[in-house]
Amino acid sequence: MHRTYSMRASRAPTASQIQNPPPPPSTTKSGRLFGRGGLRHALRRNAAGAFGPDLAKKLTQLVKMEKNVMRSLELVAKERMEVAQQLSLWGEAGDEDVSDVTDKLGVLLYEIGELEDQYVDRYDQYRVTMKSIRNIEASVQPSRDRKQKIADQIAQLKYKEPNSPKIVVLEQELVRAEAESLVAEAQLSNITREKIKAAYSYQFDALREHCEKVAIIAGYGKHLLELIDDTPVTPGETRPAYDGYEASKAIIQDCEDSLTNWVTQNAAVSSKLSTRARTLSQRRRNNIKARTDGQLQQGHGHDLSTQDAPLSDRDVWVPAGQHTEYGDEDETAEEEELDVPSHSVIDTETSLNGEHRGRNHEPVAT
Repeated sequence: MHRTYSMRASRAPTASQIQNPPPPPSTTKSGRLFGRGGLRHALRRNAAGAFGPDLAKKLTQLVKMEKNVMRSLELVAKERMEVAQQLSLWGEAGDEDVSDVTDKLGVLLYEIGELEDQYVDRYDQYRVTMKSIRNIEASVQPSRDRKQKIADQIAQLKYKEPNSPKIVVLEQELVRAEAESLVAEAQLSNITREKIKAAYSYQFDALREHCEKVAIIAGYGKHLLELIDDTPVTPGETRPAYDGYEASKAIIQDCEDSLTNWVTQNAAVSSKLSTRARTLSQRRRNNIKARTDGQLQQGHGHDLSTQDAPLSDRDVWVPAGQHTEYGDEDETAEEEELDVPSHSVIDTETSLNGEHRGRNHEPVAT
């Protein structure tokens, strides 16, 4: 009569979500009946760099490998939720203390599964940001190819027809091509630095929050285990009646409060640099700042806000926003996908095999 089913009866935004609103669901999420496994992962990884511009092939492969990581994380999250449900189902037939504690442990494990599912969404922020670098790389490739093609033509003419008037014309085209290439290369350099810092900030922030919250749940799980009386009994001896229902509910409530109120500023684990690392890092930041300030004072600062504008020759260089996303096939065409309803101990009292739980629904109120 004391089944919990959920850590929270309602899913109000946590303090961390208010401070940093969650991203939209990951584009890789889907209910797939087939295709979960190493073979499909290997095919996606190996085929990723087979097409598209040479400059973007390595990052295209990285993006596809990250998709494999996300699919694996998604699968782990779903299976952890199913394990949590099964633990609670198994514990129903046990003694009162075992039944109550395993039920509450199932709640905590299910919460970890949901945290992993949320982590996938935030991980996708990182992956999508890295894809934007790949698109810029692909945009730069045509300008490189054109410059190289003109240079090859000039070299060929100088070898076969040293006095050809076409050499002068091609050299003028080469100068224009080099100027166009400089713009594209500058954009690639600037955006790569900007986006890689943003992308891995997304990943590390998400990873930090996920690990901190999992550590919180693990700590409260250890407190729950203390409610089980593991004192040996002799045959025929009866254990004392279990009186820990209120205590287990209170532990779940405390865990909920800790998760709800967690924010990055209150993180228990902090990365402290040694004196040497801190000094060297500060020196690097100071050098960057001094160099930037010096350029501005000398009037060497450049406004790069218009670099995304298309050039006059659209066949030479394509802006990143209009560039075909190489190796990014349509999700629905790539895999056979089947929508699978999510199993939640919050919303149902039915076990995985369709049997009724047989106990009253009693959520812990917030």
